Amino acid sequence: MGILSKNNTNSDQDQVANFYFPTSKSALIIFTRNPELGKCKTRLAKTIGNEAALEIYKHLLKHTAETAKNVSVDRYVFYSEAIQKEDLWNPEFFKKKLQEGSNLGERMENAFSKLFQLGYEKALIIGSDLLDLNAEIISEGFQKLNQNDYVLGPAKDGGYYLFGMKQLHPKVFKNKAWGTESVRKDTLDDLQNEDIHLLEILNDIDTFEDIEGIESLKKYY
Repeated sequence: MGILSKNNTNSDQDQVANFYFPTSKSALIIFTRNPELGKCKTRLAKTIGNEAALEIYKHLLKHTAETAKNVSVDRYVFYSEAIQKEDLWNPEFFKKKLQEGSNLGERMENAFSKLFQLGYEKALIIGSDLLDLNAEIISEGFQKLNQNDYVLGPAKDGGYYLFGMKQLHPKVFKNKAWGTESVRKDTLDDLQNEDIHLLEILNDIDTFEDIEGIESLKKYY
């Protein structure tokens, strides 16, 4: 099934509103941008062009989906623009929802809030632009929440690639310059009096410098 499927329907909002019964105490949130030409990996596209940037993002999406399927929790993929029914996010493994909010902080807060309202005891969010992320790291994030209230995976660019909690903490999603190198520091400042575990530092892919030397991506540009 193609990642760029056009099988969206007017009933997508019905799927967004579906009530899912938890089958686990833990939920993984995957934030993904709908893969459209000229609308994803725009910083990377400045160097290699929109077509190549789109192909690389589709490669990253496939990696993220395969990685997430190997984590034994309930999995929710949150689309940026519209839910796609026939794509790589197989409903056998992923429940589908739509991001809601005017900025990244609001969208993440709303996603966490929805899942805690469903009764999950632990929720963890990842993006879809890291080749270095694997199931072991995500599983470690959930495991560390047994002893800590929060877990964070630092990204080399000053942000984070993973964030998890056991109850909603709205402050961490507010007053941030999203997409800048200050996000991680500002988030940790919000949690300075809390129990938080830091995972290993990984590199997400945003610019050409991030993909230099990665053999699996050279075929795209």
